[in-house]
Amino acid sequence: MQKGHITKYQPFPPIDLPDRQWPSRTITSAPTWCSVDLRDGNQALAIPMSVAEKLEMFKLLVQIGFKEIEVGFPAASQIEFDFIRRLIEEDHIPDDVTIQVLVQAREELIERTFESIQGAKKAIVHLYNSTSPLQRRVVFGLGKPEIINIATRGAQLVKKLTATIPETQIIFQYSPESFSSTEIDFSLEICEAVVDIWQPTRENKIILNLPATVEFFTPNIHADQIEWFCRHMRNRNTAIISLHTHNDRGTGVAATELGLLAGADRVEGTLFGNGERTGNVDIVTLALNMYTQGIDSHLDFSDINAVSAIYEKCTRMGIPPRQPYAGELVFTAFSGSHQDAINKGMTAQDPEPGALWQVPYLPLDPKDIGRTYEAIIRINSQSGKGGVAYILESDFGFQLPRAMRVEFGKIINTIADQSGEEIPSKGILQAFEREYLQRSGPLKLDAFSTQTLLDSDGKETVECTASVLVNGSLHTIQAHGNGPIDAFARALNQAEIAKFKVLSYSEHSLSQGASAQAVAYIQIQMLSEQTFFGAGIETNIEIASVKAMLSALNRAQAEQRQVAYSSAGNAGTKHI
Repeated sequence: MQKGHITKYQPFPPIDLPDRQWPSRTITSAPTWCSVDLRDGNQALAIPMSVAEKLEMFKLLVQIGFKEIEVGFPAASQIEFDFIRRLIEEDHIPDDVTIQVLVQAREELIERTFESIQGAKKAIVHLYNSTSPLQRRVVFGLGKPEIINIATRGAQLVKKLTATIPETQIIFQYSPESFSSTEIDFSLEICEAVVDIWQPTRENKIILNLPATVEFFTPNIHADQIEWFCRHMRNRNTAIISLHTHNDRGTGVAATELGLLAGADRVEGTLFGNGERTGNVDIVTLALNMYTQGIDSHLDFSDINAVSAIYEKCTRMGIPPRQPYAGELVFTAFSGSHQDAINKGMTAQDPEPGALWQVPYLPLDPKDIGRTYEAIIRINSQSGKGGVAYILESDFGFQLPRAMRVEFGKIINTIADQSGEEIPSKGILQAFEREYLQRSGPLKLDAFSTQTLLDSDGKETVECTASVLVNGSLHTIQAHGNGPIDAFARALNQAEIAKFKVLSYSEHSLSQGASAQAVAYIQIQMLSEQTFFGAGIETNIEIASVKAMLSALNRAQAEQRQVAYSSAGNAGTKHI
């Protein structure tokens, strides 16, 4: 690569448009969409689609809602020709869908193209020839007059052959190929030469397709080109200005959006941006960008996974995991701060259908395109308490108290750091069960009962009687309290089985019905002032609460043993 002053490449000159209008405009409606998946997309594949695969793709495009579909270059190969004939002869084209066929401005190719569309109700004949200075000099060795002559001769033949198939409504389309790198005044000159031959009207418009065949410059210059062309064209109201952007600089979507602001009416592109080099513009991204701005694109991506599956099957192309909207990971957060914000946003989101969508980091509701919330938050070493809590609640119904989220989040981070891998939701549940629900020692409940009594002041008090195994030895304990939890805590303290106090308690149902299970969460503080959470599950909420308290005490004992082993090698003590 050159350093310093770069002489090998030069910037594209700006368009002289000091009073440009597009920067102050807003996109308020969808353009006419034309899919070119079956031509531009297909020609870019290592293994082009078979007729059967093209037919499956065509049906998908119709299902999505495309009303204009470029079905091929029938003069380029027999398979292209046969596919178009099959569409027509087997009546696969709905009445509200117009097929489009591409052809260079060469006599024998144009004649073959018209053979391919005989019997179609409606067709767009898309004529093109290259116009850029580089193509004129290097490829054709011709000057501007000769290039115009190629276009006008082709236009005259298209007009002549249209009369031979009166049963087919023909719409004329012309593209000055490499418009993006052609002198803007020459692009206008050659287009108007074709317009003069085809003589469009307001009722029977011509399509002028202005392709960024190769993307050479920033999107604002593309917008300037389109606005300049629209403002200088004679009889602008007799033409549909169409965009066909490629993605060589990675800004195909932006260039298209600015081109629409500049006055274009129509967009040609492909699903997921498949196409030569870095691809055509991605219509999925364009349409869903509009959707997130409150604009109906008239394209249906409500089941993006089904669209993706057919696309990948027919093209043998994969969709990158970070592809906008459709990628596997685009609705997934690993970052702890992102997870926490998403979790809170999902909780606060108005569930009413049609309510304004307001969830941090998610510009689109995944449900709108058939995705689920299951994969929004996934856990690795970068994750935080919010993500872990979200998965436990959304996948398994556990609503952890805020402080417990912090405690368990650290446990999961440690596991993720040790493994170096993503932890699936099932793995998070298993870790939660191991840490809180499956603690079986040194304390284990054998029996528990309560009764409500009146004290000397006539106030209700609860007496609990419990049998607890301590390192396998059975202890029967009893105490009074203001409730079952308080009574059991007092019993453990009075029997000197454990010295602690209860800091917080919460509970909720895990399921509905007569056999519904409840989960209880208890936070305790030991004499050392360390705090520990415990959890318990049972159909009886009192038993769930007791199990949660023993869970917390067992976790405290395990922590004390770990400290004792690491500091002095002691084997633990009787009391906790």
